[in-house]
Amino acid sequence: MADHGENRNDSRFVGAIPEVYERLMVPMIFEAPAVRLADILAALRPADVLETAAGTGALTRELVRACPGAQVTATDLNPPMLEAAAARLPAGARVVWRDADATALPFGDADFDAVVCQFGAMFFPDRVQGYREALRVLRPGGAFVFNTWDRIENNEVTFVIETALVAAAPQAPIRFMSRTPHGYHSPDQIRTDLQAAGLGEVRVEPVDGIGRTTAAEGAVAFCQGTPLRVAIENHPTLTVDSATAIAESALLQHFGPGPIDGSIRWFEVVATAPSH
Repeated sequence: MADHGENRNDSRFVGAIPEVYERLMVPMIFEAPAVRLADILAALRPADVLETAAGTGALTRELVRACPGAQVTATDLNPPMLEAAAARLPAGARVVWRDADATALPFGDADFDAVVCQFGAMFFPDRVQGYREALRVLRPGGAFVFNTWDRIENNEVTFVIETALVAAAPQAPIRFMSRTPHGYHSPDQIRTDLQAAGLGEVRVEPVDGIGRTTAAEGAVAFCQGTPLRVAIENHPTLTVDSATAIAESALLQHFGPGPIDGSIRWFEVVATAPSH
């Protein structure tokens, strides 16, 4: 059965998505991983950091905290996300904002000590090319640090919502979440892709955490604050409102009323550029 939703829409964070994403998605599942990535970067003591797929700046803000002496260049493919990120950054922070495609970076060779990406590699149309670009702009011995979600079954709220939406519209199933955000979860594949791009000394570590939300906020977050919304808007029978209601009902049935502590799982990856 074909999956409803076209892959070219999988990275479209547009319209109302950035505001909902920042308000509900970031505190639910992005803040804790961002703290961890920033602390990894801090231990490397980089002077110049490139962040790709910066989104609304969850990681950018943590980089400013953890690496106060570093110059951060934060990029994203979606200008509305960068606008949301810049509006939330403390005054005087050493951050330069730039629209950029991670697979075709507008920077010179060996410009950065570190490249970092929070949950963006899954959206790269050509991951090996994206990794080649990270390597190209890294100085010898520099680090490419990123994270990626584990399979959807190990991310509880997401799995409950997608399962409910597929059951509600089985003739045109929406599997955006399992296809893209949770579609790059093999450590062996990640290592293979990084090595194909020329990076070495690859470390891939699983991390378990908790995503805290409520049924109402979790439903709105996923159905209205991610590109899942684009797939719903293009669906032949579902609407954003009906999908949000289906998701909320499923979360209530699974977790019960009250606050939700849903399991989340992701991988942290550190790859080193050769020291020519």
